[in-house]
Amino acid sequence: SGGWTTWKPLWMCGYGLSDSTVGIIGLGRIGQAVARRLKPFGVKKFLYTGSRPKPENAAEFGAEFVPLTRLAEESDFVVVTCALTPATQGMCNKDFFSRMKKTAVFINTSRGAVVNQQDLYDALSQGRIAAAGLDVTTPEPLPTDHPLLSLRNCVILPHIGSATHATRSTMAVLAADNLLAGLRGDPMPCELPL
Repeated sequence: SGGWTTWKPLWMCGYGLSDSTVGIIGLGRIGQAVARRLKPFGVKKFLYTGSRPKPENAAEFGAEFVPLTRLAEESDFVVVTCALTPATQGMCNKDFFSRMKKTAVFINTSRGAVVNQQDLYDALSQGRIAAAGLDVTTPEPLPTDHPLLSLRNCVILPHIGSATHATRSTMAVLAADNLLAGLRGDPMPCELPL
């Protein structure tokens, strides 16, 4: 857009992780991996919420288990890494966003349906929260005229959280191993029980 010209003191400024509070919704494998990566940036405090406390997972980060409402109110960054279940569908909604700080950043890497996207759009467009980063949406991809795509304070990626050559290769081998085991009548090494 031609905005990159000479240096401007406040151009493209955002919020830093140093001395921040990061709230993680879902402290499973992915939530822990996120916390592990953020900790060296000087995060002051980790909060987390989920279906139950996980002290064995939280100990490494000194994370505190809190209700969803408190996580929304106190976090400078909210990172959603939970599974999509009937209990989590639409949990990040108008009430949730209204509790967040005006300077807070919302990040969703879980599933699009965890977020009420109209409520997120309203919160972003009305300045009730500072910004959002989404790796997942409903539907995927969003239609090109979707309102979220018009916002300057919302970055949307095409569900590329696993987009490395090594990860995609591992995924292909895992699928092939499961397929071969299933054809042989053996238990699948990485079965997802339904």
